[in-house]
Amino acid sequence: MRQPNFLLFMTDQHRADHLGCYGNPIVQTPNIDGIAERGRRFDKFYVACPICMPNRIDMMTGRMPGTNGSRHNGIPLDLEAVTFVDLLRSAGYKTGLIGKSHLQNMTGRAVSHDASRQKFNLAEPPEYLCDAVRERRTGPAYEAEMMKQWAENPDREISLPYYGFDHVRFANGHGDQVHGHYDRWLQDRHTNPEALRGPDAALKSPGLRAPQAWRTAIPEELYPTSYVADETLSFLDELAKGDGSQPFFIQCSFPDPHHPFTPPGRYFDLYDPDDMPLPDTFKTVGKDEHPFLTALRSDTINDKADDAGPRPFVTTDAEATRQIIALTYGMITMVDDAIGRVLEGLRARGLDENTIVIFTSDHGDFMGDHGLMLKHGLHYDGVLRVPFIWSEPDEPGASVSQQLGGTIDIGTTILARAGLAPQNGSQGMDIISATGSNELASRQGMLVEEDELGIHLGRNEGMRTRTFVTGRWRLSLFDGMDYGELFDRELDPDETENLWNSPTHAQPRAELMELMLREMIRLGDTAPRPTHVA
Repeated sequence: MRQPNFLLFMTDQHRADHLGCYGNPIVQTPNIDGIAERGRRFDKFYVACPICMPNRIDMMTGRMPGTNGSRHNGIPLDLEAVTFVDLLRSAGYKTGLIGKSHLQNMTGRAVSHDASRQKFNLAEPPEYLCDAVRERRTGPAYEAEMMKQWAENPDREISLPYYGFDHVRFANGHGDQVHGHYDRWLQDRHTNPEALRGPDAALKSPGLRAPQAWRTAIPEELYPTSYVADETLSFLDELAKGDGSQPFFIQCSFPDPHHPFTPPGRYFDLYDPDDMPLPDTFKTVGKDEHPFLTALRSDTINDKADDAGPRPFVTTDAEATRQIIALTYGMITMVDDAIGRVLEGLRARGLDENTIVIFTSDHGDFMGDHGLMLKHGLHYDGVLRVPFIWSEPDEPGASVSQQLGGTIDIGTTILARAGLAPQNGSQGMDIISATGSNELASRQGMLVEEDELGIHLGRNEGMRTRTFVTGRWRLSLFDGMDYGELFDRELDPDETENLWNSPTHAQPRAELMELMLREMIRLGDTAPRPTHVA
């Protein structure tokens, strides 16, 4: 039997409920909805970490952030790590990555650790012994995705294979601030690309008050979303030249709809902000809410909120929030149109008959829930739950799975469908073959890990969080805090009533704590294998 091809579409910072097939009545996503109509849509699919870099690395390795070592943004994937794409390539697959990668650092901004290092008045070890791990994952080999280097030298290239990918075309960054191979492509099509990028080059947009939003001067056909689609079609052209005997895996990864909010051309005005409903919890102050959220509310009241960077902030500005939602929907619809072009190209080249099409995102966004914007630190459903759609070429029709699954399962599931075993130490499960069976009955919840940098929270110290999500409950623990969270999402889907201190919920809290502990034990590392009895 021929091994199937795989076409994996991935978006960035895209909530599950920001798709028509997940119940959104406003955003127009007919092409992604079409994938769901021909396949299986997972309704309870969760990230391993609600941040770009660690969750993407979790997908590549099938290993939790605390196990693979990339616990948060700023720790690249070890070049010695084995990815599921490595295994596909070793089995004869042609592999391609087009778009956002984020398996290595992109910004070039260093993080200072002085505050934590000076906590005690102790003699410091030499710099090379300051960490428990000598390999710091730095140097030229870990600078493949640095945006500044691509901007300065758009002709630069990287060593291949790249974590298992034979073919790579980077579009790293967000909004109209994207770099990588995209820089060369853009220069070939415009005499002065820098005259198009960023807020200083933006076109006039009276009445726009949303932070991190501008009407980009980059036209639709030159915007990063179009680049990703065009380069994917070019790679399909290359694949179509073969005799069809070599299977392929393509990751088509869009930088949008992540902030800044800069949809180009008609997509900027596609949705009227006045038609955007605010979340039910936009003005809600929940019972016993997290102290960090309370502090963010205080910052807003005292006009100290930082809404210009990546850190989360609380807003009471309904008009600005509606604008952000409308612009986000514009970016999503542009991505959907691009996906439609790629799918049509797949069919036109005769490559669709043996290709499995997958859609997912790396994490979600608060998008006004509880007045919050962006991500980091807090584990509301909007950032944890992402779409996952799996469509076989001969799928009988649409179905919805209530099977608990997550990003950690993607690689294992792809490998299983290709007839390949995962590497030792892989922690994911094959959720496709298990759907409709009792194979994963033992999985009673999904573990989510977040070790957040202080800089992403506007604090000196970071925050370590562990969350356990079941079909009904969400329990979260925070290192160094007596505070915890427990939400009954069947009765309280908006997560407004924290039951952590409720005497009548002591039993489910204890049961969930035990289940989370057992899952953490199950997810303990099994790599490397022992070589001797000792």
